[in-house]
Amino acid sequence: MVLNYIWIAFFIIAFIVALFRLIFLGDIGVFPDIVNSTFEMSKTGFELSLGLTGVMTLWLGIMKIGEKGGMVAILSRLVGPLFAKLFPEVPRNHPVSGSILMNLAANMLGLDNAATPLGLKAMTQLQELNQDKEKASNAMIMFMTLNTSGLTLIPISIIVYRVQLGAANPADIFIPILISTFISTLVGILAVSAYQRINLLNRVVLLYLGGLSLLISTIIWFFSNMAQTQLNDVSSLISTLFLFTIIISFILLAARKKVNVYEAFIEGAQEGFGVAIKIIPYLVAILVGVGVFRAAGVMDALVNGIGACLEWMSVDTSFVPALPTAFMKPFSGSGARGLMIETMTHYGVDSFAGRLSCTLQGATDTTFYIIALYFGSVGIRKTRHAISCGLLADAAGAITAIVIAYLFFA
Repeated sequence: MVLNYIWIAFFIIAFIVALFRLIFLGDIGVFPDIVNSTFEMSKTGFELSLGLTGVMTLWLGIMKIGEKGGMVAILSRLVGPLFAKLFPEVPRNHPVSGSILMNLAANMLGLDNAATPLGLKAMTQLQELNQDKEKASNAMIMFMTLNTSGLTLIPISIIVYRVQLGAANPADIFIPILISTFISTLVGILAVSAYQRINLLNRVVLLYLGGLSLLISTIIWFFSNMAQTQLNDVSSLISTLFLFTIIISFILLAARKKVNVYEAFIEGAQEGFGVAIKIIPYLVAILVGVGVFRAAGVMDALVNGIGACLEWMSVDTSFVPALPTAFMKPFSGSGARGLMIETMTHYGVDSFAGRLSCTLQGATDTTFYIIALYFGSVGIRKTRHAISCGLLADAAGAITAIVIAYLFFA
């Protein structure tokens, strides 16, 4: 519903602004530009969707291998003690733990559309444990915040779009996204824990969160002491090595358990193909809306207005062209994706704005969309503190993304 209003607003605002430019500024080229933009962006959306199909097919196939090879059991053993503290209402060894793990794993691998059905399943199982069927439980809100904070280890989709647009090092945004999304998730957990009075000052939580914080701090220290000429190459090498290591580990684990790896891959790949095809109309629709919005001059006016205010305050404005992606992300993943692609197309895929828009896209997730979809699927009407915690995590992720982008790409 929110995306519907956003899409309509794009066209109405674009029409009003274009009409103003025609009548008062005599700009007779504005409407031809808008019409041409609709055709150009629809073509771009279709071509990008086709490019995404192969990668979605690949990674859902790999995910199926990992699932049949026992990856869920391994993840359960690794994060089970932490989940027991973050989800105290969920009984130990309840099936919902597996669904939550697989959902978060799909999110961490950057497979947004693969994560959705797993998330809906987890929400249904959490609703079965919920005493008040119209009010979100504490466990539901914690799960929602972990989703909306967008914890991402491997931003596959973003890397693919950068490949499609000809980036020199498509994976160079891997480390910045990892850092930004971790801070977003950490702030989200802290916010929910404060609302729900979850004691995080215990040995288990401190070991998990402290260990992760130490790892992220080490990454920041390592790259901050590296020359800019080396930074992109090293981060790209680490990203690609990590990706391939995951693929190999999934395959070896499944082979060790005598799983037919090839058939498992085909089973998952078939699901991936269907998911990727479903993306086409949504991506085309939002790209056309965003294209019209920019062709009418609305986006430039908004960005220039913010830039002018920041210049007046003597603040560097290099990050301003990427802000539309951050503004859109809480409302619509496809909308933010469209703005990210449009920013890379407009300013250059390897420009500072282009790379920052990718980092902002991967730093958080679609708070309002996820809450509407997941809570709506089980009839939750009272969201309690879910939105405020989600938006707080979004803000933390966006601010971190901007700071980290200056460190890596300025």
